[in-house]
Amino acid sequence: TRLETEGLIGFFVNTLVLRGDLSGGPTGRALVGQARERLLEAHVHQDVPFERLVEELRVERTRAHAPLFQAMFTFDPGGAPGEGVRLGDVRVEPVPPRLAREKFDLTLEMGGDGERLSGGLSYRTELWEAATIERMAGHLATLLDGLARAPGRRVAELPLLDDAERRQLVEEWSGVPGARSPERTMHALVAAHAARAPDAAALVWGGERVGYAGLVRRAARLANHLRGLGVGPESRVGVCLERSPEMVVALLAILQAGGAYVPLDPAYPRERLAFMLADCGASALVTLEPLLERCPRPAGATVCLDRDAAAIAAGSGAPPAVEVSPEGLAFIVYTSGSTGEPKGTEVPHRAVPGVFLGVDYARFDAGETHLQHSSTSWDALVLELWGALLTGGTCVLYPGRTSEPGLLGEQVREHGVTTLWLTSAYFNLVVDTCPEVLAGVRQVMTGGDAVSAAHLRRARELYPELRLVNGYGPSECTVFATCWVLPSDFAGATVPIGRPVGDRRVHLLDAAGEPVPVGVPGELYVGGPAVGRGYRNRPELTAAKFVPDPFSAEPGARLYRTGDLARWRADGTLEFVGRADFQVKIRGFRVEPGEVEAVLAGHPEVREAAVVVREDAGGERRLVAYAVPEAGAEPTAEGLRAWLGERLPEYMVPAAAVLLESMPLTPNGKTDRRALPAPEWGAAERAYVAPRGEVEEILCGIWSTVLGVERVGVADDFFALGGHSLLAARVVSRAVAALGVEIPLRALFEAPTVAGLAERVEALRRAGLPALPPIVPTGRTGALPLSFAQRRLWLVDRLEPGSATYNLAFPLRLRGALQVPALAAALTEIVRRHEALRTVFQEVDGEPAQVVLPAAPFPLPVVELAGLPEDAREAEMRRLAAEDAARPFDLARGPLARAALLRAGADDALLLLGMHHVASDGWSLRVLLRELAALYPAFAAGEPSPLPDLPVQYADFAAWQRAHLAGEALEGQLGYWRERLAGMPPLLELPTDRPRPPVADDRGGAVGFALSPEAAQA
Repeated sequence: TRLETEGLIGFFVNTLVLRGDLSGGPTGRALVGQARERLLEAHVHQDVPFERLVEELRVERTRAHAPLFQAMFTFDPGGAPGEGVRLGDVRVEPVPPRLAREKFDLTLEMGGDGERLSGGLSYRTELWEAATIERMAGHLATLLDGLARAPGRRVAELPLLDDAERRQLVEEWSGVPGARSPERTMHALVAAHAARAPDAAALVWGGERVGYAGLVRRAARLANHLRGLGVGPESRVGVCLERSPEMVVALLAILQAGGAYVPLDPAYPRERLAFMLADCGASALVTLEPLLERCPRPAGATVCLDRDAAAIAAGSGAPPAVEVSPEGLAFIVYTSGSTGEPKGTEVPHRAVPGVFLGVDYARFDAGETHLQHSSTSWDALVLELWGALLTGGTCVLYPGRTSEPGLLGEQVREHGVTTLWLTSAYFNLVVDTCPEVLAGVRQVMTGGDAVSAAHLRRARELYPELRLVNGYGPSECTVFATCWVLPSDFAGATVPIGRPVGDRRVHLLDAAGEPVPVGVPGELYVGGPAVGRGYRNRPELTAAKFVPDPFSAEPGARLYRTGDLARWRADGTLEFVGRADFQVKIRGFRVEPGEVEAVLAGHPEVREAAVVVREDAGGERRLVAYAVPEAGAEPTAEGLRAWLGERLPEYMVPAAAVLLESMPLTPNGKTDRRALPAPEWGAAERAYVAPRGEVEEILCGIWSTVLGVERVGVADDFFALGGHSLLAARVVSRAVAALGVEIPLRALFEAPTVAGLAERVEALRRAGLPALPPIVPTGRTGALPLSFAQRRLWLVDRLEPGSATYNLAFPLRLRGALQVPALAAALTEIVRRHEALRTVFQEVDGEPAQVVLPAAPFPLPVVELAGLPEDAREAEMRRLAAEDAARPFDLARGPLARAALLRAGADDALLLLGMHHVASDGWSLRVLLRELAALYPAFAAGEPSPLPDLPVQYADFAAWQRAHLAGEALEGQLGYWRERLAGMPPLLELPTDRPRPPVADDRGGAVGFALSPEAAQA
């Protein structure tokens, strides 16, 4: 029944799309969610022809993919066509076509005969590897088998993985087994290098060189001074200093004193610095007197390195004897927050060494010279500074703030920098404008955003010996969680993020917390010592993002939910997919547009605000702000940007601001970000008249939602409120669904007020709904119109003449003593009975028309193969079947149905039935076989046909469809689908093995699978 079929469709759609293998990320989940809601509602709108819908929605036609949908599921409860059919004493055995020609990206076909359930996936070989599809089929079979064994479980809780796959993902690929970093504090590691090589250069600043022993002594004097001010374990100390040796001394001194440093970039707005100081509960602040104006005072002490220099120098040069655990807090780094405020991530000592010690993605030792040039408040400081100092290397401090490629190159050459960190955007800029910066550098680490494969290849071409590393990791997991080293033969279109680093562990999990299979997007979780403590003063957020690790035997082990989507490649490397929320990366900085929106919404002249990311003409991602002013206010775009610049770091200030009269809304009332910038229309001032009954109340609610107007009265004019024809179709469609009355679209144009339309609705209710006219025979004189489906296939044939894409091939093995004349007579009678099988399509006055050819004997050529050896005979039968399936039909001349008989023996033959899709489909084959089973025995016995003539033909249906689906009826149907598909992506990009080519190749592959008897019975 309809509901049973929809239950199966819903099950498989949820299984494949929502759960995993076909997931397109948030877009895919949204599509499924909307499909669920609208399934029953769509029944009253299923008459609209797909071809007309494509035409009306103006979906771009392309030879690369089918319009509107690219994946299809079919379920046939009757088993394979031909199964169980007998032609008298001749048994029919369906044979799978040897030549697969896939019209869609992916098709899942399933069927059963009441006892068995089996299926197959057919796919475009230009998009997927066979191994991927086989794995996908295995996942579905595992899931259905799990359903049979535990029928009470939710679909989301059913397994997709077998034991071997699960073990591979959870134990082998998640991290290096047993990898542990040294249980030492950061300052203890620096002290060890000072003891081993006291004169080795730790810092370089212009012409100044600071050795390890000197660095430790200078830091110790400041540490003892801080101890005297009460700084100790777990104390938070703000550091507001420009990049300099003094900044590094301050950071190390705070660690030696047992405290945790909080880096404060002096370039940040004073308001943001004040929030960070207050939020972390700083017990002290280290700065310089000239910076006191920019940096607010904390509740505790303020240490000015210039003013207090004498008191600091008087202290001991030996580090204070403070016991600090590797679990102790080392620093707090503030990142953008989705709630409108920055959030501080607390990082313990134990989280840092594992990034650099005992790793193989890059070299970290005394022979490396690093450059520190990023913001001091950014977590990249850990990589650039501590990557050198914890491993005995040298850190060159970049002078000034503007790291232009040319100036960066000067520092690299002057100081012999060998290890360089560049955000992906800055790396692209260097490669494009100043690639000589990389000359002499041994290793470049990049990340912070999706990395350009083309730029990596370009850098490799210029400098073949350069080690290029793509790193991934959020601040909450201390710099890098995974890394990938560019191989010499890299030719991919996307850049992986690699494998877990050092003692880090990673898992890709679905919504139920279960590992996802290879190739399936899942949320990336990071575990191990890298995971920070949580967010300062955010217990609820910490609990939501730092969750118990179900895969670890270590008590208290946690995983950090990154909110990033990734998938495993077949080789065990990770590929970044995107964000699960709206967080974005701008020039390597993590930005929550919600935080920028919250600040913009606080502007006294702004009523509504939205912030999105767009690419400029050069492909660079930039923030763009949209604002709706308060009534009477007249802010300027530049004024808004300047206002934001006073409250946000430079990288968070939108590159452009756009003023709107109102925000565009989705049907559910949310800001439609895809529609920005919005049309400039708004509601005029009007007297409000409240609804006076149920119909008016429903219509007011529909208008309010569709038009995005807060309050609608019964006297309000639809078009005066900003309505237009497309929105009118949405209103009428919703009204039909809500009120149960077929309202013609014309009614809204004739009665554009709520009160006027409500009167029309009441009149239609009193009159009742008109019944659909029956399909009746029409004359066969003159040009016969094409149905919408026929017209589409005719158009496709004109675009790609000679294509066999829409060939339907049905080979049937016939076992038994076959009477060939009776078989030929039965096929002739079937073609006579069904005009569609003897119809051709010709142009009449520039328009296609159906032409029904006269009935004639149907040719059935016979090819004798009995004389060939068995192996050669079977091979020849396969060859001839494939050749016949690939032979195109001529729609203008016909015939559009053909047959051939391959005789393998007296009781063995292969019947090749071929038709064009314009004349038949998969369900029609059952009709053909049913009639063949009735006609063949009668003709073999010399009896007349037992079948009556058909009352109507397909040409009658085509005429009925053209007459019925026109005017208001068609407009109502199309209006429904326009609304339902509004904002849908034109292409659902499935996670394919290869990028989609510009022109589709109709070659396809197929993978079959079957379930256990228990699963099939269930």
